[in-house]
Amino acid sequence: MSRESEADQPGDAVLPGALPEALRAELVAFRRDLHMHPELGNQEFRTTAAIKARLEQEGLAPRVLDTGTGLICDIGDPDGARPMLALRADIDALPIPDAKAHCAYRSTVPDRAHACGHDVHTTVVLGAGLVLAGLHREGRLPQPVRLIFQPAEEILPGGATDAIESGALEGVGRIIGVHCDPKVDAGRIGLRHGPITSACDRLEVALDGAGGHTARPHLTTDLVTAAARVATEVPYLVGRRVDARSGLAVTWGRIESGHACNVIPQHAELSGTVRCLDLDAWRQAPDLVHAAIDEIADLYRAKSEINYIRGVPPVVNDLVVTELLRDAMAARRGAHSVEDTEQSLGGEDFSWYLEQVPGAMARLGVRRPGDRTVRDLHQGDFDVDEHAITVGVELFTAAALLGAER
Repeated sequence: MSRESEADQPGDAVLPGALPEALRAELVAFRRDLHMHPELGNQEFRTTAAIKARLEQEGLAPRVLDTGTGLICDIGDPDGARPMLALRADIDALPIPDAKAHCAYRSTVPDRAHACGHDVHTTVVLGAGLVLAGLHREGRLPQPVRLIFQPAEEILPGGATDAIESGALEGVGRIIGVHCDPKVDAGRIGLRHGPITSACDRLEVALDGAGGHTARPHLTTDLVTAAARVATEVPYLVGRRVDARSGLAVTWGRIESGHACNVIPQHAELSGTVRCLDLDAWRQAPDLVHAAIDEIADLYRAKSEINYIRGVPPVVNDLVVTELLRDAMAARRGAHSVEDTEQSLGGEDFSWYLEQVPGAMARLGVRRPGDRTVRDLHQGDFDVDEHAITVGVELFTAAALLGAER
């Protein structure tokens, strides 16, 4: 049986049949257009306009967010008695070059690429919206649905906070989303109840002190050594001050100080990330990190300036909504199409929605079946098996229809 014919298998009678071929082709073309014209966070004006135009063509009334990019769109009439199910997509790209060769739809924008699959997420939510709008016109949509096309997921603390401030969650009872996973075959999804991603914060540290000649370090603030001790000992100290199962980890990505071999500098900088698997430990992390850095700096008489930038908490999938996604996928493509997935140390601002309403995120398989090449997100040659678009639309559509019964 071909992958395209899998969707024709019998399922729950409430579910629509396979996507019409014309809609499949339209969605692939839409995704490729987004892929060719990637836009960074809070600059997604063309992307927003394209989504808005297609929804309006369907007779819907999308509303651009207060920030000027991104939008929300309701299908069905919210009546207060039936909380809405929200489908969320992120629409921004990454500041890296598209490294794909011989690809007709590679990025046309220098140093910009949809290397995380947000073009797929956007197309999936759009496609589900078009299907659900048709069902609503036929009187077959059992609950109102809100489409959320969110900007700036790649910018800490994430555009989800702006979407929420613009009213994206007003009247919403549950929210679902997907994230492309190049380790899962197209036609399948990965699910996990509880934490599925890590918290992620950004850390910037500046150390200052009296410099001088390397022949007389006792008369100076030995700043290079101080910076080295911060780099090596702060991760250890922080890790020993919480339960080891929380996975709280400080990892440095940059350390900079000095310009000459015989001069002790007056300034040093470090920057990195703080990641955490546990929500409670994440909430303690800023105080723990500050204390550990100050302890080391004080030993060397260095003045420390710490900029701890809150990023995102972990995505913690609700059990009921996770099982809704499992049942929706099984109803469309069979129980074999769902696999368990592990927790990732990557951050995702979908977590901000889950701080307010229950929800769940699934990993959407985008690997061509049979391809065992090791691929990852945030790489310039990232691409997907576009069959995943159809699968994502079916998943969201089935969840919207089945979820009204729960």
